[in-house]
Amino acid sequence: MIDFIFVFTIGLFIGSFINCVSCRIFLEEDFVLKNSHCPNCNHKLSAMDLVPVFSFLLLKGKCRYCKEKISWQYPLAEIATGLIFVLIYSHLGFNLLEYFSGYQVWNLIYLWIAFSLLIIAFIYDAKHYIIPDKVTFLGIVISSVWIIFSLYNNSITPEMGVGYVYSAFFSSLFFFSIWLFSRGRAMGFGDVKLVFFLGLLLGYPNMLVALFFAFTVGAGIGLIMISSGGKKMKSQVPFGPFLIAGALFALMCGSQAIDWYWSLGVR
Repeated sequence: MIDFIFVFTIGLFIGSFINCVSCRIFLEEDFVLKNSHCPNCNHKLSAMDLVPVFSFLLLKGKCRYCKEKISWQYPLAEIATGLIFVLIYSHLGFNLLEYFSGYQVWNLIYLWIAFSLLIIAFIYDAKHYIIPDKVTFLGIVISSVWIIFSLYNNSITPEMGVGYVYSAFFSSLFFFSIWLFSRGRAMGFGDVKLVFFLGLLLGYPNMLVALFFAFTVGAGIGLIMISSGGKKMKSQVPFGPFLIAGALFALMCGSQAIDWYWSLGVR
């Protein structure tokens, strides 16, 4: 339990940084050297203003200086990042009382970094209907380096390494075809690059689980929004968040989902 609390706390602070990055990418501001400030009054924030979740509750969701409301995005993203970090930690079977190899620890760090990038993409696409290239390209580079390192370390077989590459290539080719033939109306080109990153992250067959989840849930939510009058058939709905949610589902439950599918006797 103590290790879960510790990991969740790490996730909260990473989530706070993710909020900063997602906002400053849009404003084209430096998110490393520039001090944190209120986006409304531009006042420099103190350390007490930056404690994840706690500061939001303490300030009652308002800026200490200009009293402008603080978006619920901030605490929700922090909590979501903390929960995702715990899920990944638990999924990999970590326990503070057990010994783990250096490769296992680096695998944990790699997945934390990869999903931190995906959370940034999730927030950005949900708000601005676009996925930043610098996020997806960084994810592609990091995942490629990880695959090469895993091959060098003999942690995955060459066949598995090829499977990651094929998963990325054919998934992005499928999305590229949708983008091309719909002339960008059915799919944004940012999604093409995002699925290449996800393919390298998940490999085969988990990438298929992620895509099935994304299309199924995306279609279901889209129909609900249309039937409720919130959207029209031609309304734009960002697909990136569904892909990212599908990636998390595939990482956590991909094997179980595949076993369940074959248990249905589908041929």
